[in-house]
Amino acid sequence: MIIKSYTYCFLAFFLCLITVNAQDFDSNTLTFNEYLGYVKKYHPIVKQANLEIDKAQAGLMQARGGFDPKIEVDYNEKDFTDKEYYSLLTSSFKIPTWYGIEVKAGFDNSEGIYLNPQNTTPNQGLTSLGITVPLGQGLFINQRMADVRTAKIQLQLSDADRKLKAINVLYDAAAAYFDWKKSHNETVLYENYLTYARTRYNGVLQLIEQGDKRAIDSIEAGITVKNRRLNLENAKLKLAKAKLKLANYLWINDIPIELEDTLLPEENLMATVKETLKTNNLITETTMVDNHPKITSLQSKAAILEVERKLQANMLLPKIDVGYHYLSEPSNFDNYRFNDYKFGVNFAFPVFLRKERGKLKLAKLKIQDTKLEIDNERLNLKNKIEAQQTEITSLQKQKNIIDELVESYSTMLRSEERLFSFGESSLFLINSRENKLVSSRIEQIALENRYLLSNAELFKIMANPD
Repeated sequence: MIIKSYTYCFLAFFLCLITVNAQDFDSNTLTFNEYLGYVKKYHPIVKQANLEIDKAQAGLMQARGGFDPKIEVDYNEKDFTDKEYYSLLTSSFKIPTWYGIEVKAGFDNSEGIYLNPQNTTPNQGLTSLGITVPLGQGLFINQRMADVRTAKIQLQLSDADRKLKAINVLYDAAAAYFDWKKSHNETVLYENYLTYARTRYNGVLQLIEQGDKRAIDSIEAGITVKNRRLNLENAKLKLAKAKLKLANYLWINDIPIELEDTLLPEENLMATVKETLKTNNLITETTMVDNHPKITSLQSKAAILEVERKLQANMLLPKIDVGYHYLSEPSNFDNYRFNDYKFGVNFAFPVFLRKERGKLKLAKLKIQDTKLEIDNERLNLKNKIEAQQTEITSLQKQKNIIDELVESYSTMLRSEERLFSFGESSLFLINSRENKLVSSRIEQIALENRYLLSNAELFKIMANPD
């Protein structure tokens, strides 16, 4: 029964996989823009990157919890040999505020024959309402304030980290798509030229039967067919591996998708890749660098360190907490009496402040280190963007040259075939012309792939996956 259960689960998953394939790709072409859309929406690592924002929001909620009102109740009772030694009830309601000031309302009720005199309260109990104010440490910044400020900055930091994490997945996915297209184009190329070689081989056999060609020509034509078959098998192997690699990035509703054999890559990708990757309308380099996630991340880290510096600088002040609480019986609370109160002062100050001064110095050094890293990263990004733009321009020019070369080799081959039909050329010259044309076509496909990858590199450097 257990084996049957596993079998049913596997069949259900397999049928679900086939259904998704059939319903999500209506045409026989998976465009690059559509493919990236699936990766952005469904890939697990991209989803995982989006969780960074949720984590930061949860951290902010946690930090704000330091300012939540708090109810405290403390009750102690002791009975021994039928005697009530004491019964102590202490309750309070505290409201922390932003600038370290704490408002507190309380109710105490105590009784017993062995009660400490300082805990004695009226029969109805004793109510209190007061405030505690820090006059030194904690007035303008304290740990609760620092936690909230840090959590708010962490939101910006998490968004930048999300972009950096997602852009790596999208770049790898784009590279996999370009590899698939390259392998597909090479396979189609070798399929076409295998067809040409077979047609030429059959034509040579007919000419040999008619006595117009030597029998040795069939050997040469057959060698070309075998070479083309070998090239085609190698191209098919590369295509199969490229499809499997591409499938790593195709998910829909948490289900991995496999490419159908009839599904084809976008044909004219060079004309649309810049628009899809948004590398065609670059803003000024200065603005792009300033808004770059790496710079935003470092700036956010510097801002967090600045909050830490202010907190450590505040620790150089003496700790002076002053508290005043008005005391009254519950039934007499509205009848204010100035003489009924509780007042306290808490003072503490380290003599040498070595610990506090050391922490402050470390905080300043960390800020300085981060600022130097920001300056270095700005320069690196500026140079990377400029270098990548130069490479794309150069590859575009190289692509134009290779296109002209392919057209020239095609013309030479057609001319040689025409001469062969008149008996003024040889099969060796045709094969030579064709081999040069195939080599140039392979180089053309490789150069196109380099151009696409170069745009993907610029897309990765820009780090704008949204």
